[in-house]
Amino acid sequence: MASSDKQLNWSDYDRLTLTIYTSLVLIGWMMIYAVNYAADDPLAFMSLDHPAGKQLMFMIVCTALLFFLFLIDWTIWRTFAFFFYVVSLLLMVGTIFFGREINGANAWYQIGGFSLQPAELAKFATCLMMASYLSSPGVNLRETRSLTIAMGIFLLPVGIIILQQDTGSALVFFSFLLVLYREGLSPVWYIMGFSTAAVVILGLVFDPAQVASGLFLFVNYRLIDNFSERRRLWWSLWVLLFPLTYWWMPLCAWLLPLMGIDPAGVEHLNYFVLIPHVLLFAAAFLPSYIRKNQLVQRRLQLTGLLLGLACMLTVGANLAVNTILAPHQRSRIYVWLRPTDPSVDARGSAYNLLHSKMAIGSGGFFGKGYLQGNMTKLKYVPEQSTDFIFCTVGEEQGFVGVLAIVALFTLLLYRITLLAERQRSNFSKLYAYCVAGILFVHVVVNIGMTMGLFPIIGIPLPFISYGGSSLIGFTLMMGVLLKLDSHRNSA
Repeated sequence: MASSDKQLNWSDYDRLTLTIYTSLVLIGWMMIYAVNYAADDPLAFMSLDHPAGKQLMFMIVCTALLFFLFLIDWTIWRTFAFFFYVVSLLLMVGTIFFGREINGANAWYQIGGFSLQPAELAKFATCLMMASYLSSPGVNLRETRSLTIAMGIFLLPVGIIILQQDTGSALVFFSFLLVLYREGLSPVWYIMGFSTAAVVILGLVFDPAQVASGLFLFVNYRLIDNFSERRRLWWSLWVLLFPLTYWWMPLCAWLLPLMGIDPAGVEHLNYFVLIPHVLLFAAAFLPSYIRKNQLVQRRLQLTGLLLGLACMLTVGANLAVNTILAPHQRSRIYVWLRPTDPSVDARGSAYNLLHSKMAIGSGGFFGKGYLQGNMTKLKYVPEQSTDFIFCTVGEEQGFVGVLAIVALFTLLLYRITLLAERQRSNFSKLYAYCVAGILFVHVVVNIGMTMGLFPIIGIPLPFISYGGSSLIGFTLMMGVLLKLDSHRNSA
């Protein structure tokens, strides 16, 4: 039988989940202490001027917060989900006008010697709001109205965070797409999303004109194979486009001077390679299109539309990155996608990533030992207490420590899914999956960016990175989840 809200009974709460949470928080504090350790002042953490001291205070606050969450009525979270959501949005909007700028983002309030980032609280509030809406009667994600509202719930904070210029926090909110998929959102949306991301990334890694040419080659191949007559002629022309596309710029550099034209004076010369591809597309496709029935024509129209959109994305992404994004954001993307490019500055934009990899790699299998990390002590990796705390784990605890951290997070995510599936309340189940999605994206992206698998976007490693807002936000998520689970038979 579940305990009353005014009498705390620890046997009602999932002990394994609580133990993993506590272990990760304590490991985080140890790593923060290691990053800021000074042999001549080992008790510096007793002061609130020391990061480990501040984090210890946040840990005490979160312990009190857990007790508070366990004592209050569990039904409050669904009843007031909309209220919490609106308050979190207003707090985020306030930072645009009254917030403190840190690392180019206006996303923090300064309160004495402490900073508060409302976006961390908004993640928790959005979990509540999304679970509340999706568990409401009549909600069907296959209907346009329900899908629009569900998407708007997480896209609204995304829009505010983009205004704050805090792109990393904005990306985390797309984890709610995992919950929407589980609730019946069509896989077509995800196929389109991944395809869009792939086209954009290809356009940033390679010459966008070459990528667009590749798209035309693929579509032309499919059209010739399925619809065209006189295939031998079309196949011959299609094959000839390969060397023409590959050697386009050298060919222009050789031919244009013979015609009295300076290649350097021709703007966007690389895009002219698309002309023969477009001509082949029109010549091989239009005659067959006219003779086909209406159903086939619609398929061909969709093919042409998708091809046009893909080419626009390829070119548009490259243009947007080079003209709209701030220099530091642009450099982070190119460090990720073009690490060997001569333009990547090892002492500038690539500094964080290179030293992050060096710190993790230097730990070897067993690590250098606690408080023995040379790169950690000498502060080779900036933001090592926050975004790059995983480097300290890799350097001092080695592969074994890294594996232990990953195992703990994996076990936590697995346990949360088990808690979700045993809930009688649909609200509680959906809330648990929202929390799992947020944690999953945070862990994967943070660990991935320290190893160069993802761009450096500046999001913390849950429970381990230094920061009161992050720790309080994730404690709220876990505390409410455990509270709801303790009343799973009361719904």
